[in-house]
Amino acid sequence: MSEHRAAARHQTLRTGIVEFDNGTGSLISVPCTIRDVSGTGARLQLNSSLWVAEQFTLVFSSGLRKDCRVAWRKGRLIGTAFAEGYASPDEQAVMMTADEQSRHRLGIGARVRAARETRGYTEVQLAERIGVTPAFLALAENGEADIPLYQLMHIADLLMVGLDGLVAGPPPEDVDAA
Repeated sequence: MSEHRAAARHQTLRTGIVEFDNGTGSLISVPCTIRDVSGTGARLQLNSSLWVAEQFTLVFSSGLRKDCRVAWRKGRLIGTAFAEGYASPDEQAVMMTADEQSRHRLGIGARVRAARETRGYTEVQLAERIGVTPAFLALAENGEADIPLYQLMHIADLLMVGLDGLVAGPPPEDVDAA
């Protein structure tokens, strides 16, 4: 379960449908709000207190269907894990709008910049240590390029910050909510 918790979560508030067989061969469809998604699962808020099966299909508004299993429950909140493991990059792109993806990149970049500056690294120094060009790091810090997870893990280690903080922490105070 730790790999599921380590996956970058993208906050999104959109509607979806939870579909499952109720055991009698009837398909039940329950509306839900998809609160956030990652490459490994989603956090859902049910719109009713109806029971949901341990295994079900999550239907996104785009039509994307993902087989899921319940990872945890807390009232009407359900943590899900995708049955096939990681969602493909194309599926992940469908799960978030372009605007959500852009805001997420911008937030990660701002948190990387803040952590880098706190530790006293220049862009050039950090870029050398993680094996990228300073131009790429500048683009990433400005939210114009995606930083691969393995590089984010390396950055977190070098700057002695938590990966969760870089990926999903609060935005630095000096960054506008673009």
